[in-house]
Amino acid sequence: MKSCLIVDDSRVIRKVARQILEELHFTTVEAVDGKEALDCCRNSMPDAILLDWNMPVMSGIDFLRKLRQERGGDSPIVVFCTTENDIEHITEAIQAGANEYIMKPFDRDIIETKFTEVGLV
Repeated sequence: MKSCLIVDDSRVIRKVARQILEELHFTTVEAVDGKEALDCCRNSMPDAILLDWNMPVMSGIDFLRKLRQERGGDSPIVVFCTTENDIEHITEAIQAGANEYIMKPFDRDIIETKFTEVGLV
């Protein structure tokens, strides 16, 4: 079973994402900000990361840049899931190492489609 780290400061978003991902047969772990997510990755690198952009302590983009410098940090497939939808944010995310981009709000079909496109489902 593949693992997915859900990184979002919203408890509701994490809960919804967890339900969808578990239905897609992922084991899930949650983090409330980039710092906590980095600690989780240092402990056990997930197969996938569903990542919010705007969070306290450490933003999603800062987390992604640090993750990609970690040992094994190049392996997780990172899917940004955010309200930031302008081309500058999307370009910055892809250049920092994101594999895909999902806009909030999302549903099961959107996550399943994007995760399928990047080879996770």
